[in-house]
Amino acid sequence: MILVSGAAGKTGQAVLRALIKRDARVRAFVFRPEQVRLVEELGADELIVGDMRDPEAYRAATRGATAVYHLCSNMNPDEVAIGQIAQEAARENSVQHFVYHSVLHPQTEAMPHHWHKLRVEEMLFESPLNYTVLQPVAYMQNILGGWQEIVEQDVYRIPYAPETRLAMVDLEDVATAAAIVLTESGHHGATYELAGPENLTQLEIAAILSESLDRPVSVAQIPREVWADNARAAGLGTFQIDTLLKMFRYYEQHHFCGNSNVLTWLLRRPPAGFRSFIERVARPQP
Repeated sequence: MILVSGAAGKTGQAVLRALIKRDARVRAFVFRPEQVRLVEELGADELIVGDMRDPEAYRAATRGATAVYHLCSNMNPDEVAIGQIAQEAARENSVQHFVYHSVLHPQTEAMPHHWHKLRVEEMLFESPLNYTVLQPVAYMQNILGGWQEIVEQDVYRIPYAPETRLAMVDLEDVATAAAIVLTESGHHGATYELAGPENLTQLEIAAILSESLDRPVSVAQIPREVWADNARAAGLGTFQIDTLLKMFRYYEQHHFCGNSNVLTWLLRRPPAGFRSFIERVARPQP
């Protein structure tokens, strides 16, 4: 039995689907009762509803599990404490393999959510658990949050300079890699960087969008204070907003690049590029 925490989020759902395709038995750990139906429809064999910050809830979730895919909610200020709770529960219940969903370059202190994940990794290195750490870059799917504006206004809006160069990865490739690590042997003690084949500037992204939509798409840089006001109005918390603003500044100053060699090896094929992703999931049908 493989436990997937944070199973109702977009990453958790993708990992569930990938594991089920490999005929793995999966237990989904979700936060709210209303999320149960979603993971049931995805095909989870068992369900646990609870708060990852509750040690007893995580102990119950790991009981009888042979492996854990530990996925904390994005930019959670309690990530370090939750990571400790998850690892203690896994140890108490003799979990054979603990896979942690981290991030590329967690040692970057200027980005708090990266730095928190480094602390969780450090705890893993010092624990008796058999572990694997996955370090994905940002998902290509993130662009779909602004897709309506792109297709209706031909504008790709970003809160950093258009010249900013970033690595991206297809979430489906990350989920497939996670399923491979969880269901095949030979991955204990490994840390895997998961990046797609390109480190694109935002201008290059807009050029690919233009080709796919067959009309010009321009890049518009949003002032970060405007972005913050919009995020606050949408209900994003202060910690998340401050963390993202620090991330945007870091990206603009230093870029954020990765390498696809490790993911190619894990998948036994090249990972998807941004152009193929757009063609697959976002191009309007004729």
